[in-house]
Amino acid sequence: MLGSLAKSLFGNSNDRAVKRFMPQIDAINALEATYEGLDDTGLKTKADELRTRVDGGADKDNMLAEAFALVREAAKRALGQRHFDVQLMGGMALHSGQIAEMKTGEGKTLVATLASFLNALDGKGVHVVTVNDYLASRDAAWMGKVYEKLGLSVGCIVAGMDDDARRAAYHADITYGTNNEFGFDYLRDNLKFRLEDMVQRDHHFAIVDEVDSILIDEARTPLIISGPAETNIALYAVADAIIPDLVEKDYDLDEKGNSVSLTEDGIEHAEELLRAAGAFEEGTLYDINNVGLLHHVNQALRAHKLFQLDTHYMLKAGLVVIIDEFTGRAMDGRRFSDGLHQAIEAKEKVEIQAENQTLASVTFQNYFRMYEKLAGMTGTALTEAGEFSEIYNLDVTAIPTNRDVQRIDHDDEVYRTGEERDAAVIDLITDCQTRGQPVL
Repeated sequence: MLGSLAKSLFGNSNDRAVKRFMPQIDAINALEATYEGLDDTGLKTKADELRTRVDGGADKDNMLAEAFALVREAAKRALGQRHFDVQLMGGMALHSGQIAEMKTGEGKTLVATLASFLNALDGKGVHVVTVNDYLASRDAAWMGKVYEKLGLSVGCIVAGMDDDARRAAYHADITYGTNNEFGFDYLRDNLKFRLEDMVQRDHHFAIVDEVDSILIDEARTPLIISGPAETNIALYAVADAIIPDLVEKDYDLDEKGNSVSLTEDGIEHAEELLRAAGAFEEGTLYDINNVGLLHHVNQALRAHKLFQLDTHYMLKAGLVVIIDEFTGRAMDGRRFSDGLHQAIEAKEKVEIQAENQTLASVTFQNYFRMYEKLAGMTGTALTEAGEFSEIYNLDVTAIPTNRDVQRIDHDDEVYRTGEERDAAVIDLITDCQTRGQPVL
């Protein structure tokens, strides 16, 4: 009862966090008329004054209102878009090193300009992280018009750029790119011998879009740079040839856990098949001399039972190309490790390329922990608030919508089987198309 009374009087923790933004919003709004009266040169002069104050040791927190008011005015002139008060709140949450939960359509891309500008004033660089190259290029060009009004430079990192272009992009005041590009550039830099050959600067401040996907769903996903390793490529074909002859009792398959392993019967059966193929003559697969062959058999089993064509990988110009499980995009140049890619190549009867060994590796979780300050945006973060706090020490603030939400959110529908679920999805899509309703 006391808890309910306190909540009614003071609101919950999120309400209190939002209320703390109000004095700053009032200060920003009070500056709007003044900045509207400045010409473009005057806006840049104001931005330069803020930079000079930061260089002199001034606290960026104390110039938030001025910085945000400048960005709002620059956006009005460059894009014809004015930051709403709730978007200012989102920018404050980002500047505070928090995750701003903002519903779809509330303008997260525009919100990022506020914290990006303020944190770029010290010249250490700001990274804005998106989920694909298209969005990185689009947002850099689109929001770059705002930064240009304020005298800031913008760079963009996309696949296929050489080191000189990457270095120039990283030395811009604000750099857009994907989590993969930022992570792999870090790994490549760690393989270089001279500082002048590296492309990245220090990890100062990052704003991560779709932060729940990158920092939670893909948190443990390793980014790996590998090089060729010595191996017997012929063994992949030998191991692949026996897998179709194995029966269900020969292996334990756990599709949900994404694992498969030979049973005792399966080991004996595999040994019989390998002997018949002349792969080995005596002993067992677990003898020290046959450990390499056992590894090839296990990877061949995984290739056949866990990895499906056009779901986990695709064939492109005679190559096995990984399909990103989160985006559905082809990941050209990426290869499965530990001989799995070669096992899939043997399965699909394409050229088996040499196996690689890991030269450098980092997970997204460990990479983004290196930033002095980290912030993020997403439409759904409160459900993972505990994980964000425990793993990254990040608080989540739910930003109110600019207008009341008209959408009605229904409860989840749970089905016994995947087939029933898929049938229900198809029925819903058909109904939406009949009524002319867009489907995402």
